[in-house]
Amino acid sequence: MADTAKLILPDGQTLELPVVTGSEGEKAIDIGKLRSSTGYITMDPGLINTGACRSNITFLDGERGILRYRGIPIEQLAGKATFVEVCYLLIYGHLPDKNELSGFSTNLTTHALIHEDMRIFFENFSHTAHPMAILSAMVTSLSAYYTDGTGEANLEMLDLNATRLISKVRTIAAFSYKKSIGQPIIYPTDKLSYCANFLKMMFALPTEEYEIDQELVDIMNLLLILHADHEQNCSTATVRQVGSSDANLYASVAAGILALWGPLHGGANQQVIEMLEKIHADGGDVDKFIARVKDRNSGVRLMGFGHRVYKNFDPRATIIKKACDRVLNKSGKPDVLLDLAKQLEAHALADDYFIERKLYPNVDFYSGIIYRALGIPTNMFTVMFALGRLPGWIAQWKEMMEDPDKKISRPRQIYTGLGINPYVPRENR
Repeated sequence: MADTAKLILPDGQTLELPVVTGSEGEKAIDIGKLRSSTGYITMDPGLINTGACRSNITFLDGERGILRYRGIPIEQLAGKATFVEVCYLLIYGHLPDKNELSGFSTNLTTHALIHEDMRIFFENFSHTAHPMAILSAMVTSLSAYYTDGTGEANLEMLDLNATRLISKVRTIAAFSYKKSIGQPIIYPTDKLSYCANFLKMMFALPTEEYEIDQELVDIMNLLLILHADHEQNCSTATVRQVGSSDANLYASVAAGILALWGPLHGGANQQVIEMLEKIHADGGDVDKFIARVKDRNSGVRLMGFGHRVYKNFDPRATIIKKACDRVLNKSGKPDVLLDLAKQLEAHALADDYFIERKLYPNVDFYSGIIYRALGIPTNMFTVMFALGRLPGWIAQWKEMMEDPDKKISRPRQIYTGLGINPYVPRENR
């Protein structure tokens, strides 16, 4: 007999509600028939306690610091897999064998170029345009060039459109950066791997030879893997919500990019660097800054510490910290902001105030530092996040479209406005 929960309402109604149990023991109360049976709805601002779907893609346990893609611990994927393998894993549900990986990689290479006419778009964006604005506009524009993926959502074309997006978004991101600094666009090279290609398009110049640094390629793979999916976060939920209307993959992903752009979501690592810049401008006194953070009346926040979901530690931060140390040791270049970051980390990890509140460095703290050390400008940080999160968005969109119980997303509300309010003619106002 299935488990149920009994709901007793103020008007005396009672309702038996099914209990749904996930494969890792998570439990949810199914309220799907609550309104039709009782006239009540639930209130959950921010949907913090609401399960909007069943999913077999990513498991996250914030209390225990666990993150797994398709059941595989993030620690194993980050240490052994490539980003391309993780893309395949998330979208198709299993790690690719040699033939599958070869075919998938070949398709990514084939679709790396964007339509040459799209270069005109880059030329007409303002030089002050944020790279995320360009990225979202260009992803939307892709559907105008690849019309087999537009219109109503089309699962039959998923394989083609998924590889197009994963490959072309990398090219668009690099072109956006080159546009922002006034350098010539660098085209992708077929013989290079996914991440090596991206780094070359970002940093190569036509006047110089560009040498691939495998350690930097490995770190880029790591960063993208750690961001590849994270359950039903704001941008992923947006992709699902837009896709629930049968919007195509390009439109749904473009919406996810815009949701990610928000400073409370994808912009967190950018805020870390901006925080460090403010500390530097104020004299570089970390002790002074820490004291202001502890003062509730100061309004000063410690960016890059703690997490909405993880309550003990962020498993991604544990992994990325080691990579951060490698990058900083490798560069050997003095950087006052990176030095301040090390001081801030040491202070926070040793201070009872932060320990008691479980304010530990999260993935955003370290990723911002790494991106800066790699030479990626602050306004490109969220673009890098989007590049990593893309396979997760695609996998979530695909899973929703394949769900036989899929419904268009349509939340309810509790109205708190005026009662009936008669129209007043203009001459009487």
